[in-house]
Amino acid sequence: MKKYKYIIIALISLAFNGCEDLDREFVTTLQRDEIDASFENVSSLLNSIYSELPDGLTPIGGAAMMASASDEAEFSIPTNSVQNFNTGGWNAVSNPESFVWGNYYRGIRKINQFLVSTDKINLDRWKLDPSSQIIYEQNLAAIARWKYEARFLRAYFYFELVKRYGGVPLLNTELSLNDDFTSYKRNTLEECINFITSECTIAAQNLPLNTSTLPYANLNDLGRVTKLSALALKSRVLLYAASDLFNTPSWAAGYPNPELISLPSGNRNDRWKAASDAAKAVIDAGTLPVLGAYKALFNTNNNAEIILARTSGRSNAFEKINAPIGFNTATGGNAPSQDLVDAYEVRVGSGASATAVMFNWNDPAMAANPYANRDPRLDFSIVVNKSNFGTPARPVQLWEGGLDGKPIINASRTGYYLRKYQFESFNLTNNADGIKSWILFRFPEIYLNYAEALNEWSPGNADIKIYYDRVRSRTGVAMPGLPAGLSPAQVRERIRNEKRVEFAFEDHRLWDVRRWMQGPEFLGKPLRGVKVISTNPINTTFSYTPVIVENRTFDAKMYLYPIPQSDLNISKGGLIQNPLW
Repeated sequence: MKKYKYIIIALISLAFNGCEDLDREFVTTLQRDEIDASFENVSSLLNSIYSELPDGLTPIGGAAMMASASDEAEFSIPTNSVQNFNTGGWNAVSNPESFVWGNYYRGIRKINQFLVSTDKINLDRWKLDPSSQIIYEQNLAAIARWKYEARFLRAYFYFELVKRYGGVPLLNTELSLNDDFTSYKRNTLEECINFITSECTIAAQNLPLNTSTLPYANLNDLGRVTKLSALALKSRVLLYAASDLFNTPSWAAGYPNPELISLPSGNRNDRWKAASDAAKAVIDAGTLPVLGAYKALFNTNNNAEIILARTSGRSNAFEKINAPIGFNTATGGNAPSQDLVDAYEVRVGSGASATAVMFNWNDPAMAANPYANRDPRLDFSIVVNKSNFGTPARPVQLWEGGLDGKPIINASRTGYYLRKYQFESFNLTNNADGIKSWILFRFPEIYLNYAEALNEWSPGNADIKIYYDRVRSRTGVAMPGLPAGLSPAQVRERIRNEKRVEFAFEDHRLWDVRRWMQGPEFLGKPLRGVKVISTNPINTTFSYTPVIVENRTFDAKMYLYPIPQSDLNISKGGLIQNPLW
């Protein structure tokens, strides 16, 4: 058999971020036929593919979240490259997420290799051993399942590219170093959406419902993709396909290739119905979980609400980056904005007659006590002045001159700190650490996807209120439900705000604002924080004044990322750049 080196993380030419990357590829000492023949080696290859799933805790410069590229937050260290998104200082040559194109195509290439390898695995050492028949059956079942896990992961990687770039090249066969990569073109957006959703459908038909139903399930299966994962991705993809960005090419008037950035003209109601049907398929697939305590959800690796998550190794890096600056080794991190804080509603009244209203700085009572009677998710997600935090716990001092406030270097620039995802039980002085997961899909997204899509094509449908209320009625939150008598436009705004609050710092907001085509309204306006001043010598009363933290920029071209210039150069005209870049 012909032998050749197996390249485990090669970035091949055009599709894999340029020839210069080939000089840095890691080549294993294993020959390709050794990989194909070994159950263990093919299993390791699949694990390496799983490692390409995103970890949104520290993606930019090893510290900043994408929330700090949106109206959710401001990163406390101004030299982090995430700031380029906010100032407009990014382009096809320099993009804070420049790694995305290459990373996901690397994952896609590994998957294409993996799918070939799974058909060549030699199981004879178990098959021919009468005492190893159980192991043989287990391995056969695992190989069959792996193929559909890999196809889901490829679909997921493609969607991560599509939501950033529009139509991208679909490369779904194993590639050779001898291939002519200048011949590859971008597929249309419609072709990409159709391929991704078709792969989701096939994966869902061939994967177990969830990890508890996996054959020979064990704790190592908790991060594996399942039928619910595939259905959840399909729900998200079809929601994006129905939304404004992919149906309104007028933002790029004059662009000669609209098929790369928008879907063909058609009945939008049909697309919204497809999105609602996809979300309902997740809901109908099995028993729905009881939504438990919100805060605990982000500090666990096993919660029935979570459909799919990526688990990281032991670390306390996130806590050191995001804890209030007055705690040992903390650096301030991703500081929530006043714009986000204002999105958490105020509860008025109690019991069945309670209502929820938006916070209003022009209301003297609200302005004087801005954190009273707020949606509990505010406290679960964000540290405000005088919040208890940390181990040992103490009130956080966000007023000017306080332990955690200005003018300390790298203190929060917004007057808030992030609580969500932090293990407050960690004593950073003692360097305590733990394992945390980055949630990729959870049930409340499906509920709100369903409500959003229904409201667009079937306004007034009773399920809108049912699933909107299901998210808000979780244990420890119990916010009032959707009131009667709202117009479809008012319901739309309620659902959008609910997504903003429920999924704060989960890497939804930046993409939601783009797909709703509200970039100038939310990403291009000045970001606000709060100025906290102690008004007595013993620091028990305070004044709160909204202030502008940063003037930000959003141009129409920023609805999509530019194709990396290095890949455009290699393609010699084969790849077409996105509009206005």
